[in-house]
Amino acid sequence: MTAEIRGIGAFIPEKVITNEDLCKTVDTTDEWIKSHTGIEKRHMIADEDATSDMATRAARVAMERAQVDAEELDMIIVSSVTGDYPGFPSTACLVQKNLGAEQAGAFDILAGCTGFIYGLSIAKNMILGGDFKHILVIGAESLTRITNWDDRNTCVLFGDGAGAAIVSANNHVDGRGILQSVLKAEGAGAEYLMRKAGGSRHPLNAETNIADNLLSMNGRRVYGFAVRVNTILINSLLKKHNLRIGDIKYIVPHQANERIIQAVSERMNIPMDKFYLNIREYANTSAASVPLALNEMVEKKLLNKGDLIMTLGFGAGLTYGGNLIRW
Repeated sequence: MTAEIRGIGAFIPEKVITNEDLCKTVDTTDEWIKSHTGIEKRHMIADEDATSDMATRAARVAMERAQVDAEELDMIIVSSVTGDYPGFPSTACLVQKNLGAEQAGAFDILAGCTGFIYGLSIAKNMILGGDFKHILVIGAESLTRITNWDDRNTCVLFGDGAGAAIVSANNHVDGRGILQSVLKAEGAGAEYLMRKAGGSRHPLNAETNIADNLLSMNGRRVYGFAVRVNTILINSLLKKHNLRIGDIKYIVPHQANERIIQAVSERMNIPMDKFYLNIREYANTSAASVPLALNEMVEKKLLNKGDLIMTLGFGAGLTYGGNLIRW
């Protein structure tokens, strides 16, 4: 038995913020943003919505494609750093209610931009343990709600969206499924990407600096970390299965910055067209970025049964991880 991705889905908010829009409020240019990040636009969640709403819509698409009904779901896993509420209730429980999945367990994971990668690995191992058959894994983010729009170094980077996958038990002998996961962290770099206020160390109160309740990042440190760990992940996944890069149809990385992927491409002598990128349209959507890319690839008919792909993530924590998947 293996654990396969049986269906994929996504939801993208309609509202779009272009680079030109940002140039009206902060000291930057469209050319600078594109040349330094590869981003041209990002989508923003509707005023009346929250993260669970986007997650629910993405889940319904994945469930329809997988032909799995709400009552068949055994577990719902949501990765998000922008849940509806701080700490509890979990966003996964709100999605469970929205879907009417009354038989499913539900929990959130906090692994930053690596969250969907972690979620796939957790789902795989739960299924291989024999107690679960269909698990819904979601990456959903409303990052524009915690963006500091006065900080030109970070406000250009982030967008909103949700992606979802149904991970199911596969009893066939076709070998399709999540073959291997590598999950790692470097907690010593936690301060490089964080939202300082709102937890037990810096509780919200009348003295709280507004900026401390928003996302902050040491871009130089995160960039160096990302380039380094992506090479580690690719080499590790290849080595574990005695593969060469030519055996991989696509590498689907977290969409954080196009320059990070270019640096990895040059360092490892991997053609850029081996990496699937859609950051120009969506910017960095954290835990949602990998499932959004997978959904787009499915809709473009780029993936065929039996294709070997890698999914890679890196982000707050600092966390990093990868999955080797036979589609």
